Amino acid sequence: MTEQAQLPEPPRFSETQMKKCRETGDYMPVLFEWYKFVGQVCVYFAQIDRESPAVKEISSVQYAVLVGLLNRCARLMLANVALSHNGRFGEATALLDRCIFESGLKVEWLCHKGSDDSFQRYLADGLKTEVELESEINGNVNSREGSEELNIERRMLASIKRHVDLSGLTESEIVGKKKLPDVASMIKDLGHGRLMYVVAQRLGSHHVHGTWPSLLLHYLEVDDDGGFHLRDHNCASHPNQFVMTPLQVLQAVRAFIGYVIEQGEESKSIIDLLDSIQEEILRINSQMVGSDFESSTEI
Repeated sequence: MTEQAQLPEPPRFSETQMKKCRETGDYMPVLFEWYKFVGQVCVYFAQIDRESPAVKEISSVQYAVLVGLLNRCARLMLANVALSHNGRFGEATALLDRCIFESGLKVEWLCHKGSDDSFQRYLADGLKTEVELESEINGNVNSREGSEELNIERRMLASIKRHVDLSGLTESEIVGKKKLPDVASMIKDLGHGRLMYVVAQRLGSHHVHGTWPSLLLHYLEVDDDGGFHLRDHNCASHPNQFVMTPLQVLQAVRAFIGYVIEQGEESKSIIDLLDSIQEEILRINSQMVGSDFESSTEI
């Protein structure tokens, strides 16, 4: 850990506060704080020093990939905290939660595979576009008399070279690497069912791509006569977002700890902490959903 890093304190609520949640059915104030806490926990463990005696022998690039993805999850979660605290920007938080899910899933998948090839495929997946752009820029440069570079082209080529050099891969290795599996394949690799893919990825994609369900949920209102009107800026985040996203991020942190920390008391204490956070979020969710998962058939 960095010297300044301290494990954050979990949120605490009085019985009066919890009673109010039960009476109103509104658990958002509680879930909001747990969502924020999980984001803090995520970035806390992303700061574990690779040189720590408890950390296994892992290459600096592989470690950077994992902690970078965890930091992305945490940063986007804390952005959602800022966006959603006043009951607005639900259309944006749903989009960011989809990004968080995919980043967390990649942490899980990379830790599950645990091979140099899987990390190299991840790196190459992002760099293939950079290499293609480099080729386009060089083609434009070579088509000019004297092959003169523009200042903007020089800066872009230098940026691309830096990204490639820091990956530890050559351009030929990047081009030749097998494509990274799609999200559905990663989910299957991790032993999850198709339902997780449909709910977390396919439904989440509505918010990214602006599909018809997305428009109806966040951007349009339908009047009693079936007419369509623009929706005002009054979209609150759905309570499920404050349950599913932190659970997914906890799973990513759990996979990271299991992959980078040597088996022992230190690893076990961290996993126990993550499990206790998960149990508390699930307990609150169980109270919130009430009879949702009981049979709808009247007896």
